Amino acid sequence: MAGKVFFSVSLSLDGFIAPEPVPVEEELFAPERRDDPDVRRWMAQWMELQQWLFPLRFFRENLKLGEGGEEGPDNDVARETFERTGASVMGKRMFDLGEQSWPEEAPFHTPVFVVTHTKRDPWERPGGTTFHFVNDGIEHALDQARAAAGDRDVRIAGGGATILEHLNAGLVDEFSITLSPVFFGSGTRLFDGVDASKVALELVRSVPSSRVTHLTYAVRPR
Repeated sequence: MAGKVFFSVSLSLDGFIAPEPVPVEEELFAPERRDDPDVRRWMAQWMELQQWLFPLRFFRENLKLGEGGEEGPDNDVARETFERTGASVMGKRMFDLGEQSWPEEAPFHTPVFVVTHTKRDPWERPGGTTFHFVNDGIEHALDQARAAAGDRDVRIAGGGATILEHLNAGLVDEFSITLSPVFFGSGTRLFDGVDASKVALELVRSVPSSRVTHLTYAVRPR
């Protein structure tokens, strides 16, 4: 039986999943930009949004940072999200940024299908991650991801535009947002452009911790 299609993101309290993009975003992680004030601001805000992840045992295990780390509800949510995922779909912008910043052993450990107009052979990384480049739209990428995932779930990894496209197309079964106690003021909004006439939500689970609140919703047609 096919699994669910879902996404899971950290969200600021004012609704952003990423800070305001810096100029020439595709060169965000270039070594010569490390002292760029715009880049340093972007990285500081992004790390503040994701701060709940860094102390976790699962985070350290997945990136091979050594033993130790915190357990508890945040760790349980992070591990569960990883273990349910059999394949991922992402947009080209997220891939471009990740290609610069992920370690050699990319953190997915499953097939990843990149929606892009760029033609490119599959890119296999150590640890089980292979990036496949799909040139004919989100439906074809999702079909391939479902086949690769088997009875596990497919995660729409991002970025925001790719998530929204799947949500508006009625392709998302469930999503989780981790509310982080930060304000961005501007940036990439998660639900900017959602077709509210088609999407209804049902709260499935709420998991509070000392740092954040994890909210999971089932998506229903309106």
